[in-house]
Amino acid sequence: MSEVLRIPLAAVAKPRPEPVVRLSKFTRSFGETRVIESLDLEIAPGEFVALLGRSGSGKTTLLRTLAGLDDTQGQDVRVPPSRATVFQDARLLPWKKVWQNVALGLRGGTPRHHAEQALHEVGLDHRLDAWPLTLSGGEAQRAALARALVRKPDLLLLDEPFAALDALTRIKMHALVLALWRAHQPAVLLVTHDVEEAMALADRILVLDKGQIAAEERITAVRGHRSGVVRTLRAKLLGHLGLEVGDGVYADLIGREQ
Repeated sequence: MSEVLRIPLAAVAKPRPEPVVRLSKFTRSFGETRVIESLDLEIAPGEFVALLGRSGSGKTTLLRTLAGLDDTQGQDVRVPPSRATVFQDARLLPWKKVWQNVALGLRGGTPRHHAEQALHEVGLDHRLDAWPLTLSGGEAQRAALARALVRKPDLLLLDEPFAALDALTRIKMHALVLALWRAHQPAVLLVTHDVEEAMALADRILVLDKGQIAAEERITAVRGHRSGVVRTLRAKLLGHLGLEVGDGVYADLIGREQ
């Protein structure tokens, strides 16, 4: 009688979930200019990724590809059909009320009800019938977030959405984005120039340089308890971006910390 090998359930490795985003050897050129060169990228479901890079590194081109705004020309690019983008400019239509902007493009059902729910989540339900030009910068970006979330995206693309906001409003928006991400669990790709923002929000930080992923850093520390890794990680990220810690103002700023 043969023995049956019993393996504890806890010991059975769970299969790795299929990535929401997958690019394999992706290349993008404009004329003779090669903007992205043989790039490989995967983003897992629910993962929060930040993308850093100097101007001209290919960040905008990559974002446009993932947003479906550029033709992939038959290359190996996988993105979910349900995706939404929030830009630096809220891009609200001034002739439509806030709720109408949020519900723009929704089909069937009760668009106003869905818009109200989304605006409630971002703390803007008291401005349902306001005109966009009466909103503050922070309120406009909240409306843009609501417009993205009402579509229940599997992939949320954030293209420097906080760059034009004042420091206090940015901090509040960071907290809001994290709360919404935890509630809805989309995969998130945040494009930013701000190293501090990337370290505060993301679990994985990519540095794009000359159209390729030049560096990847993972943060395992819990958000709100990252002070122990921030100093070293900041120095590494600045180095990846071509700004050595010993250079100029950054050396002075880092040297004065705590």
